[in-house]
Order: sequence, then C-alpha cells, then structure tokens
Amino acid sequence: MTAGPAADGPPLICSPAELRTLFLFEKLTDDQLAWLCREGRVEYVEPGVLYTEGEPAEKLYVLLQGTVVMSRRVGADDIETGRTSSVGVYAGAFMAYLGDRVPQLYNNSVRITEPSRFFVLSADRFAQLMNDWFPMAVHLLEGLIFGNKNAQEAIGQRERLLALGSLSAGLTHELNNPASAAVSATAALRGRVAGMRRKLGLIAGAPRPPMALSALVGLQEEAAERVAKAPSLSPLEASDREDTISDWLDDHGITRGWELAPIFVQAGLDTAWLDQVAATMADAPEAGEAGAAPAGEALDGAMRWLGYTVETELLMNEISDSVTRISSLVNAAKQYSQLDRAPYQVVDVHDLLDSTLTMLAAKLGDGITVVKDYDPGLPRIPAYPSELNQVWTNLIDNACAAMDGHGTLTIRTARDGDRLLVEFADTGPGIPDDIKPRIFEPFFTTKPVGQGTGLGLDISWRIVVNRHHGDLRAVSVPGDTRLQVRLPLSVPQDAPAPG
Repeated sequence: MTAGPAADGPPLICSPAELRTLFLFEKLTDDQLAWLCREGRVEYVEPGVLYTEGEPAEKLYVLLQGTVVMSRRVGADDIETGRTSSVGVYAGAFMAYLGDRVPQLYNNSVRITEPSRFFVLSADRFAQLMNDWFPMAVHLLEGLIFGNKNAQEAIGQRERLLALGSLSAGLTHELNNPASAAVSATAALRGRVAGMRRKLGLIAGAPRPPMALSALVGLQEEAAERVAKAPSLSPLEASDREDTISDWLDDHGITRGWELAPIFVQAGLDTAWLDQVAATMADAPEAGEAGAAPAGEALDGAMRWLGYTVETELLMNEISDSVTRISSLVNAAKQYSQLDRAPYQVVDVHDLLDSTLTMLAAKLGDGITVVKDYDPGLPRIPAYPSELNQVWTNLIDNACAAMDGHGTLTIRTARDGDRLLVEFADTGPGIPDDIKPRIFEPFFTTKPVGQGTGLGLDISWRIVVNRHHGDLRAVSVPGDTRLQVRLPLSVPQDAPAPG
C-alpha cells in the first residue's frame, strides 16, 4: 500500500507559527514562512509507504506529527536505517538544489507506521528556496559535496593504480622465475646436445655388430621413457641410490662416475638397467681387433652418451614446465583483468578467485597458508568479473595486512539461500569493537600513514552492494575475522543482460 492524504483527518492548514517551531525553519523571517505556506502544503498521511528508493525525487517532506521508518535497499532486502517521531525531521528531495548535476532520485525508502502529518514542498520550489535565500550556503555545500566526490574518485583511482602496480610487480617476479629457468635450461641443453653428438660419433665410428648398436639405441629410448615415469624420491632415498650407482660405475671403470650417478637416479635408472648397457657393450669387438676401442673405453663412452640423453630429456621437461608456468600466469592475468571479455557476463566465481590468488602469490609469500574450501556444486552467476576481482584483491590484501604476513587465509564458497557466499577468513587479531561500525566508511583506515587510503573496503562495498545488489559484512573475533560477500544467483531486474 502507498501512503497518501487521508480523506478525513485533522485540518490541513499550513501555519507559519507551527513552521517556526521546527529547527529547519526557526531562523526564517515572517515573509519567508508565509512563502512556504503559499508554495507548500500540509498533508495528512495514513500508514504505508511514503516513497520508495530509486523513484524520481519530487517532494521534500518535513514531519509535523507521527512516526517514520527509513530504510535502504541492500541486495534483495530493505535494511532499516532509522525510526523517529522527532518533529522537524526531513526526507525526500533535499538534494534538489543541485539540479541535474546529481541524480534526482530518492536515496532511501520511507514508511509511515501511524497516521502522520507532513509539511510538503515540491522539489523545484525547494531548489528555488535554497538558491534564492541561501546562495552562499548552496555554493559552500556544492563545493563540499563535489569536492569530496572528486577527492574520493581521485584517491580511488590512486588506490586502483597502487593495487595494479603491486600486482604488476608480483606478476613480473612470478614470470621472471620460470623465464630465467627456461633460459638457463636452454643454454644447458645446447651443451648437452653437442656432447651427445660427439659421443654418438665416437660410438658409431667404432666397429661393432649392427645388433649391438641397435640394442644400444633401444636402451637410449628406454632411458628417455623412464625419465617421464621417474618416481619422486626423498632426499635420503635419492642419496642411497646415488651411492649404489656410483659404486657400480666405479667397479666398471667409468671415470667420474659420481657425475653420472645423480643424473641416472633422477631418471629412475637402476643398476639392473646399467647391467643391460654393460652387456650390450660386451658385444663390441674384442680389444686388439682392428679399429676396436678398449672395452672399458667403449662402456665409458656409452655411459656418457646415455647420460647426455637423460640430461636432454630432463632439461626439456624443465623448459616445458617453465613455459607452462608462464602460460598459466599470463592466462591468470588475462582472467583477472578480463580485458577480452564483456563487462557483464555469467562467470565461475572459483575461476575469478584462483586468478586473483595467482596474481597475489608474491604478496601472500611463504608465511601465509591459503586454504580453499570451495563448493564444487555452485552455479555460475551474472557479474562484473573485473570488479569482483578488485573486491577479492582488496579483501585478501586486508587479510594479509591483518596477519602481518603470517597465518592462514581460508577462502570458502557456499550457497546461502538464493545467494552465493564467498567468505575470506583470516587468523589475525580481529577487528576491535569500537571501529567495527566504521570499517566500510570512505577514508577510514587503521594502517600507518602512507600505507592505506581507507578506500579499499569502501570500494568493495560499493561494487558488491551497488553494482551487484549483494551484501558485504564483517564478522570478527580475535583469531577469526570473516569478510562475507553474498551475491545474487540470478540477474537483478535493473541489470544489463550478461554478455
């Protein structure tokens, strides 16, 4: 039901004397009060909705008698922000004097709980009043409102640039490690391939039955295959196997066998396989025959050649792993920035969280353990993904700061009724009760000067609540602080169609 003037209520007479009793009008002259009564009117309103948030702001209401309840929309809920019977409180089009420089919409909803009386003035008349009677006050208010808005936008932009710089530095560091490993492995690979060519020339140049050479090539193929299937060994297991293989190589007269032992162990080769190589080389021409190399020398050359083979496989694996890591980082950066995606689309929240964690790996460091408690059954949701990534970045950054680089960050997702919950829990000292109500205020920060602008949570709140019609709240006790984001599972009525 929408509230409206009652058909039969108390006399609806505008009295300058009554208006003078209101704090809003107590300093006005008799002529100004008379103007208000001529241009405005008194309305008697039955219980119900006076106006709704988001509707065109057409009237200024001043309470003369009764009770009003004010609320703001947060997602799908109307949250009560105030309830009063104080005579003189005002609501409605009180920003009309700014004209079309700001959206002229009601910024809250007002409900009447008992028959009430209001002095009502149209928005255009209120704008005229302000500009004619209080021009200096209007200019001061304009400067305050728009100056604060510009400052907030400028500092918000700086906050985003600082975050981008931090992410870029972290990404550069993350990319540099695999890139350096790939460059180093490529240089080493070139040397190993050259050595393998030389040894192969010596082996091929020595006379031996074709079957023996073919068997040796077969052992090379087997060695390459074993590299891909090599087991993961503990340091103690690897050391024991290296000693065993090193002893075998020494017993068979292989020079500097200690150099080859770690390579063979890393490839998953054992003494049984080495015995096959020795048996194959035993089929070579006897020492003393024309063109024959001594048996020990032939075995040594074969071992060196097989060692180069194993090393090339290991180095190629290292290069492949490094390039794959670079590719995954680039894909994470692409997913994080959403540069090639529509601004509003249906997304998998887990993909967004993972890309943000990848981008923030350097900031998380080794001191923070990340626990991902994801619900795999969650549906994809409509959202502005690049903006949600900014929210995740701000909340993770705050958690890292709260834990001072050491602790556990748990990221949990779950279905919460008709919403999707994303929760960031840290093991920091918690949010003190005296500042908890202020953490979402613009420019409020507990960080030292120069380390925070106080806009991270404010920006996050506006993205979650205003842009996504969701909810952002904090629950905190010492050792367990949870920032909870709730997002609608379906497209809100006033949202664009997802791309």
